[in-house]
Amino acid sequence: MKYKPLPDYLTIKKSNIHGFGIFAKKDVANNTNLGLSHTIIKNPDLFIRTPLGGLLNHNSKNPNCKLIRDITYPNLLFAFTTRHIKKGEEITIKYTTYNPEEE
Repeated sequence: MKYKPLPDYLTIKKSNIHGFGIFAKKDVANNTNLGLSHTIIKNPDLFIRTPLGGLLNHNSKNPNCKLIRDITYPNLLFAFTTRHIKKGEEITIKYTTYNPEEE
């Protein structure tokens, strides 16, 4: 399986929030795994962002995805949608230094 920085239904565009962001090229269903966003090196102080994780912008009032820790590989965080996302909508998370299992 070949690594792809973003699924085909996501793209990078100029964001109204900050710089560039990740946007839906088509409608995305609730609870969709958008892909690997972070690899934790030293919990939680040191991590590596993937292209997906590095371009997710902050939305404290209405984020549409959250990070979930992989059960089998607990040092991997994946971005999952928390509601239906419409075509053209920016993908956002709530920035925080939290433990994903406590959300």
